[in-house]
Amino acid sequence: MAVENWVAKHIAELTEFRRDLHMNPELLYDVTRTAQKVAEALRAAGVDEVHEGIGRTGVVGVIKGQSNTSGRVIGLRADMDALPIVEETGKPYASQVPGKMHACGHDGHTTMLLGAAKHLAENRGFDGTVIVIFQPAEEGGAGARAMIEDGLFTRWPCDEVYGMHNRPNLPVGQFTINSGPIMGSVDEVKITITGRGGHAARPEQTIDPLPVAAALLQAVQTLTSRNMDPVDSAVISLCTIQAGNAFNVIPQDLTMTGTVRTLREEVRDMIEQRMTVMVDNIAAAFGATGKLDYIRHYPVTVNHLRETELAAKAAQEVAGVENVHLDMPQTLGGEDFSFMLNEVPGAMINVGNGPSAALHHPEYDFNDDVIAWGSSYWTQLVQQRLPRG
Repeated sequence: MAVENWVAKHIAELTEFRRDLHMNPELLYDVTRTAQKVAEALRAAGVDEVHEGIGRTGVVGVIKGQSNTSGRVIGLRADMDALPIVEETGKPYASQVPGKMHACGHDGHTTMLLGAAKHLAENRGFDGTVIVIFQPAEEGGAGARAMIEDGLFTRWPCDEVYGMHNRPNLPVGQFTINSGPIMGSVDEVKITITGRGGHAARPEQTIDPLPVAAALLQAVQTLTSRNMDPVDSAVISLCTIQAGNAFNVIPQDLTMTGTVRTLREEVRDMIEQRMTVMVDNIAAAFGATGKLDYIRHYPVTVNHLRETELAAKAAQEVAGVENVHLDMPQTLGGEDFSFMLNEVPGAMINVGNGPSAALHHPEYDFNDDVIAWGSSYWTQLVQQRLPRG
């Protein structure tokens, strides 16, 4: 295989590091142990600067090349947090923390970038500066935004920024990428309907919020079927309804929650505006009042064209042209690397995890065979983007 030879010398060490993270998963911003282990490993590798506490618990390492005539800086990002899931892999290194597990492979992402950082700090065969970014709270906490707001790109201005995620059931040793919108925005909606409660035998004396909810459940689906271009993609899922606590009492209030995901910011704006009108007016038609809380979480993840081509070229050097697929399908799953791509040109690539349970599944596990491929990709990308003259 085309993986760089230096990785083979460190595979056992990196695998041990990954499995240690897997056994000790941490959630959102509470990644104190993980961040400390990363910072210690970066310092031990001789990284020039290690900064902790960026965006609460993020870690940034600065690696300077043998020369800096170009003055160029590129950022490489990995996420560190786990998920609130009970692990069912049965692996000897399974989670030792009840109710938490690395079900998305962030333990592997962290390890692959750490492996590359170790090699880059030892070799330094590039012209410019590499910023390695270890981010907390990707799983719903917007850790990328927190790091940006804490000065990530003002303290360390980057010309380009790159991310990588594993992809279950893509063969090990293969990569996939595409330009443009690749992952959806992620928004949360909370709809509150207020009517007038009363006895179930006297509905005429009440304003029942349940028929309002039924009308809204059907109406909001027309936002995708009748209010947007059919070639666009979006999904609206109202997933919970909470109302009442007695079988013979019409409730006063009702709350629905759900999610909206789109692949274009213009569609996102339209859905928020039209849903607000629907909630207000459909509730009013029944004599009730409606309120929509529309909470924007992650923007659309958009790979920049030039940087996508550059990322693909680096992957081709590592895996061969035939093993790099340039038609990665879009998904409405979210990714907060989108915040970084809104600030700096860049791209996210997927690396094959081999036969695997799906992401966020209790039987998922990152494949340690992927470490060599991911670390090699990172170093090849640096060598191509920061070549020595």
